[in-house]
Amino acid sequence: MPAKDVYHDSVKQALISDGWTILKEHYELEYRGDNLYPDFAAQKSIAATRDREKILVEVKSFLGRSFITDLQATIGQYIMYKEVVEERNLDFKLYLAIPANLYRNNFQTPLAQLMLQKTQVNLLVFDPIQEVIEQWINSNAIET
Repeated sequence: MPAKDVYHDSVKQALISDGWTILKEHYELEYRGDNLYPDFAAQKSIAATRDREKILVEVKSFLGRSFITDLQATIGQYIMYKEVVEERNLDFKLYLAIPANLYRNNFQTPLAQLMLQKTQVNLLVFDPIQEVIEQWINSNAIET
């Protein structure tokens, strides 16, 4: 089981404050004997219906020496999770959770925007101090 990211608890509290129910921390995403562990599986009731929206969230802090190196590793991990979710026909939408200052300072570069758009990464942008979600960004809304 992977170690908790530095922002793990902040994202958990932000999700709960936003009305999400945490189904499982370190959700086991199994594919033919191999296991991956997104940080959270969560669900939320959709207003005026009996349906529930379900998400998987992977939290990243990008505290390495190089933003580009961290971005490469994160995109690869996200793609692996996304492909397994699709292959297994799981009823989850996948999100990458990143702190708001990182989103504003690093994810606005042309290269980062290109990678997000081409790999169809959904973002959950959060404030780690206030422990709130600032923005949900779906991959189809990312412009290059």
